[in-house]
Amino acid sequence: MTKYKQLYFGLLALCQSSAYAVDFDTSITANAQWMLNTRNGSSQALNLTLLPEFNASFENGWQLNSTVRFRAEAINGLQINDISRDTYSPYSRPAQLDDGIELELREFYLQGEIGDTYLTLGKQQIVWGKPDGLKVLDIVNPQSFREFILDDFESSRIPLWTVNIERSFANWDLQFIWIPDPTYHALAKQDATYAFTSPELVPTAPPGVQVNIQQANRPTNGFLDSDVGLRATTFWKGWDITFNYLYQYNNAPVLRQSLSIVNEAPVVTITPDYERTHVIGATASNAFDDWVIRGEIGYFTEHYFIGNNPLLNQGVVKSPELQYALGLDWNAPWDVLVSMQLIQSWMIHDAQQSTRDKLDTTLTGLIRRNFLYDSLTAELLVIGNINNGDGIIRPKISYEWLDNLKTWVGADIFYGDRRGVFGQFNNNSRVVMGVEVSF
Repeated sequence: MTKYKQLYFGLLALCQSSAYAVDFDTSITANAQWMLNTRNGSSQALNLTLLPEFNASFENGWQLNSTVRFRAEAINGLQINDISRDTYSPYSRPAQLDDGIELELREFYLQGEIGDTYLTLGKQQIVWGKPDGLKVLDIVNPQSFREFILDDFESSRIPLWTVNIERSFANWDLQFIWIPDPTYHALAKQDATYAFTSPELVPTAPPGVQVNIQQANRPTNGFLDSDVGLRATTFWKGWDITFNYLYQYNNAPVLRQSLSIVNEAPVVTITPDYERTHVIGATASNAFDDWVIRGEIGYFTEHYFIGNNPLLNQGVVKSPELQYALGLDWNAPWDVLVSMQLIQSWMIHDAQQSTRDKLDTTLTGLIRRNFLYDSLTAELLVIGNINNGDGIIRPKISYEWLDNLKTWVGADIFYGDRRGVFGQFNNNSRVVMGVEVSF
């Protein structure tokens, strides 16, 4: 926590010395949720989240934005100790106040212009690409998988200490990001509610074979192990287009395996490691009357997949990967939005040695309608994987009683083979009830 405080107060002092604050804006949002397992009626989660925000505007046009998150969870399986914390850097790791209570600095950045250059310096989120429910290029920030992909991306995305520089040249907007923050995906531990068990995501040992998971080998050189990225954005003949490049450590660890004999019994040792990859991508979107066409593509030079033979190449398969998403949105009559997506992942090499298929295909569908002057919203999101025949169905109804008071009820219904990425949580289907109030 010492380094964490030094960063916080150091940046605050920089702001105070640069100019006098002329305007302050503070707010707090409280969010409470209760989730019930549909199979046995037990409480899957009962949590409270407080989000105080503090924003200051300075005479020279700069702004300081700060958000803290206090989160309390009463049910085992989704508490603080149920998530791997050693994937966070010391600068970004939430403070654990109790088994079920954490305090996290979500945002703390200084934002302003120097000439024609726009700077955002500090802890922030960088969002590239926006498919519904799943990600292709939205990988700059790692993600907390406390609740798999059920939490909204704004909340599950892990903010990083970042230098974000933006500047316009002719018809192009250019963005450069430098991230000296070695923080990676926060995964659920083995006995947590949303621990991964699918053979596509984690190695699976035969019955009776002991599994020993070692501590992850993390990059240790803050400067040389930094992530860097570039994005160029333009508007051409009605199309919004971006070209993206990111050089990063893959946020998901490589799970290398080794087999040994201990006391005449086989033991599988899993050593998590992190490897570099280059990501080259692009996005495009255009509106045609009531229709919007959008696309997103990303090529990863090096990805590591779970191998089907733990004795070959330490149980991993190294291959480039091509991911893309094609979306079609329709603003239908009666304030109805219909959105459909095709998301595919190509494993370029040696797919026959992996636990997943060479071409993995997922379809999504979203339908949403607003009622009562936009105070009532009903929606249904369906995500289905074609290869494994599994997926998730997410109906939700929310009502905005006042500008600062909203309630909702919904469900997260998993289906399919338990070997699939979605089907592995077949027993975790739930009903969700929540309320949110802002001050």
